[in-house]
Amino acid sequence: DTNLPAEAETELRSFIAKRLTKGALFEGMGNVASVGLSIPEYKVGCYYCRFQQENLLEMGTLESDITAPEYVICFLGGSEKEDTFRLELDKYIQSLKINLALEQKTLETCVKPYLRSWFENAICPIQRVVQLFQEKLTFLLHAALSYTPVEVKNADERTEKDISRFLAAASLQGLVQEGTMTSLCIAMTEEQHKSMIVDCSGPLPQLHNAGSNRFCEDWMHAFVNGVEGGNPFLFRQILENFKLKAIQDINNLKRFIRQAEMNHYALFKCYMFLKNCGSGDILLKIVKVEHAEMPEARNVVTVLEEFMRE
Repeated sequence: DTNLPAEAETELRSFIAKRLTKGALFEGMGNVASVGLSIPEYKVGCYYCRFQQENLLEMGTLESDITAPEYVICFLGGSEKEDTFRLELDKYIQSLKINLALEQKTLETCVKPYLRSWFENAICPIQRVVQLFQEKLTFLLHAALSYTPVEVKNADERTEKDISRFLAAASLQGLVQEGTMTSLCIAMTEEQHKSMIVDCSGPLPQLHNAGSNRFCEDWMHAFVNGVEGGNPFLFRQILENFKLKAIQDINNLKRFIRQAEMNHYALFKCYMFLKNCGSGDILLKIVKVEHAEMPEARNVVTVLEEFMRE
């Protein structure tokens, strides 16, 4: 099923066929490439993913008797920028497995509408959240960075999903060690005894138990300034830069802590860095969890905590 003109569809099929012959498509893992199609005149970005239907095996058929059908799903956009959303698109296709059954009616009622709304559902959530929260986005960024649990109330299903996708995209999951993340989630939940509440009953979300810092406020302005252009790929790029800067700051602080184990001047450098980076409250929690098993580093962190409190 496609909404491409016949000629362009043939070109796309031939492009995908070449990739398949080279064995360049792995099940469930998408790729993004630039494809020259005769309509429109310019090259388009194409996300493509091999996808296997699993329902047959669940119907009691032995695997050896029949091979589950396979498909290649393609989404075309104006450029190769879909690459920044590759993980979201992979997840979007994984969710299709839940909807896909063998009957034709499911194809018409579920699968086609689901595939048609790929841009709206997989690419636009970050943009919609920025437009909804505006200046209050700073609290959402802070929650994502500090692993604070977020509870959404009185929101429609799409808004709730959008917020949850934004938090997942803004968190440092996959960028900091898995063990650190788990400990941080536990530490944050114990420390606050309550989640940040987002109440969407009014035109603007109302937030309770929300935290913020200078770092998140500065980045919030970068998002809000991008609203007029309304480009979802720009927002995604800002979000990636936000996480990259947070990771750089964490790594710098860890380096200073290692130096501070042997040098009092480096301890002062640590303190000045925490004061000036705008995100000292969160960074200190992250390194505290990471250095819990290292006595010297733990002592440095304890001293820094006292300085910061004062």
